[in-house]
Amino acid sequence: MKSGSSILPNCESIAGRRVLFVMAAEAEYGAQLSRRFKPLMTGVGPVEAALATGIALRDLERAESLPDLVVSLGSAGSRVCTLGEVYQVASVSWRDMDASRLGFTKGVTPFVDHPVDLPLFVPLDIPAMRLSTGANIIGGEDYAAINADMVDMESFAVARACQRFDVPLMGLRGISDGPGELAGMLGWTQLLTLLDERLAIAVDRLADTL
Repeated sequence: MKSGSSILPNCESIAGRRVLFVMAAEAEYGAQLSRRFKPLMTGVGPVEAALATGIALRDLERAESLPDLVVSLGSAGSRVCTLGEVYQVASVSWRDMDASRLGFTKGVTPFVDHPVDLPLFVPLDIPAMRLSTGANIIGGEDYAAINADMVDMESFAVARACQRFDVPLMGLRGISDGPGELAGMLGWTQLLTLLDERLAIAVDRLADTL
């Protein structure tokens, strides 16, 4: 299917609903997840995530095929959550946004009506934690400055795109690193195979819940 010159993103049918899965990096999309769905790959960071998700939802809207649900999933860092475990995202905030010198609350985009923590759809019976999105890799002492349980680089951007098109969003994050200093690429990738398996289990449970 095409909308104009663009190939439409793939939406999965789960329990009679159209679900768009969104991920940032191929490294997080392992053998188990690849058997279950084909995601929209956004690239890393809030700018890439906002662009890719916004364009995809616009194309789906034009084709009258907006999803009933978007699921953002992948890895996250944390100083309080258990390494290798999967959590739902209770809410997401944007740690890069700070216009407090102009009198705006830190984390709130000037002249845009959104709370510091955007609540997400939480349908599964697994723990839900607060997530902080930003354009920097967090490790070690950096966690002390963040008012959230988990950190990533895309979810807030995906959430704002979903708000624009009035599509609910849920988040699933597997903890790949933290609470100590991140030891380069290996520190991020060494648990991704395990997280692929556990995220796939959570996706299977989504079908029963919906």
